[in-house]
Amino acid sequence: MTKYVFVTGGVVSGLGKGITASSLALLLKARGYKVFMQKFDPYFNVDPGTMNPIQHGEVFVTYDGCETDLDLGHYERFIDEELNYTSNITSGKIYSSVIEKERHGDYLGATVQLVPHITNEIKNKVYEAGITSKADIVITEIGGTVGDIESQAFIETLRQIQYEKGQHETAFVHTTLIPYIIGSNELKTKPTQNSVKDLQNMGIRPNFLVCRTPFSTSDAIKEKLSLFCSIPKENIIDAVDAKNIYDIPINMHKQGIDELILKQFGLPVNKANLKDWENLLDKMDNLKDEIEISLVGKYVELHDAYLSVAEALRHAGYKYNTKININWVNSEDLEKDVNLKEIFKNSRGIIVPGGFGSRGINGMIKAINYARTNDIPFLGICLGMQLSVIEFARNVCNLEDCNSTEFDSLCKNPIIDLMSDQKTVINMGGTLRLGNYDCTLLKNTLAYNDYKQELIKERHRHRYEFNNKYMDLLKEYGMVFSGINESSNLVEIIEIPKLKHFIACQFHPEFKSRPTRPHPLFDSFIKTSIKNKRGCNEIK
Repeated sequence: MTKYVFVTGGVVSGLGKGITASSLALLLKARGYKVFMQKFDPYFNVDPGTMNPIQHGEVFVTYDGCETDLDLGHYERFIDEELNYTSNITSGKIYSSVIEKERHGDYLGATVQLVPHITNEIKNKVYEAGITSKADIVITEIGGTVGDIESQAFIETLRQIQYEKGQHETAFVHTTLIPYIIGSNELKTKPTQNSVKDLQNMGIRPNFLVCRTPFSTSDAIKEKLSLFCSIPKENIIDAVDAKNIYDIPINMHKQGIDELILKQFGLPVNKANLKDWENLLDKMDNLKDEIEISLVGKYVELHDAYLSVAEALRHAGYKYNTKININWVNSEDLEKDVNLKEIFKNSRGIIVPGGFGSRGINGMIKAINYARTNDIPFLGICLGMQLSVIEFARNVCNLEDCNSTEFDSLCKNPIIDLMSDQKTVINMGGTLRLGNYDCTLLKNTLAYNDYKQELIKERHRHRYEFNNKYMDLLKEYGMVFSGINESSNLVEIIEIPKLKHFIACQFHPEFKSRPTRPHPLFDSFIKTSIKNKRGCNEIK
């Protein structure tokens, strides 16, 4: 029977609930259990797909095409499992579903209320995750902070689940802040006590406390928290500020939280196999080299807008014992009269990731042109691929008035255009080309050498595509179309073989990169960038 772990947050937001949940999942998986994860978010958007990246961060996409919160990227990177539509639930999804059922007559004329109809719908989503994943343990993170009005329906649902399932099938982990007062040199527990009381007043008794703190707390503080919060002292875990989020699972393991949860569930406490993770941390702490990569985007003021891209670059760096220093370049700044040579002077590779809209586009095209004409290793992703094609058509093929219809609907040569099935779409949310699609690779190309197989599956999130009417022209001037979705005859990967490393893809490879297993395209890109720095042809 599936067991359920719920992770809530108190005092302030941003304490690291997602990393706490991910760390617990990694530790329980390391002990031999099948783990699944999900996130409940209280906002009324159906999903984050239409939200501004500068406000909300990146939109992560699951293999089955669900647009999700960026925390799911952390989940997948930590536990190395593919999540799905049951992993990202918002208030918008819950209320939309209930209203649809009411309109359909499913409630047989009953008055539809917060309790039981909304709470039952939330409950169904919790249990559905356990049933469909067939996991031993489902870990659910509740977004927001205890006490928020928006979260009350979720908290009430958890109260009901705790009552229905009991202590041996549920575990509640509450993350809080232990602030440090500089003047008196004290760690203060009162905010945590009040946060736990808020939960208790809502009918939930947390089993574990994970306390964010600048340094380890004393036994006296834990005894005080135990007394006032009615939580065993050994169940109070320090989440000490870490320089690296990948250190956190080991820190929690040393305090035994995974063992304590399994004992509460009455499950065997198998020995944890953390060898691969510990080897990763050892490598990260002893990187022998460093390299700068320029990331040129339109949302760089919030680095979380490119979280998976940045992590994928670092993953590849770990493989080659190299620290990746990202030079965050705002593409709008490049549209001014600037010295590109100065901006990219220390960069051994340039990456242009995805995005939407016309803002900053010309700056990205200038960066792509600089990479191509100076033979700097280049990787383009989604919008980065589309702009690579536009830049090549304009400056190599001399194709006049060439653009994407996303930016200029009346251009003479729409080399990037809407997919035919998108031209009648009205709603923006959930209507892109989303999730896994097949891609067949052309042999004897950079892409094929990177993947070392002919058929791959990659995750997509876009609406516009390369216009195949221009394929022969670009081929004539030296561009190779090395990846094709054969069922729809859509271009997935382009490259310029005469250059050291110039490749761009329509999909989002960053979503499948893992700390212990970098994605092939990022692996190859970083490997070549390191060669570019060292001025050599071989690298181990």
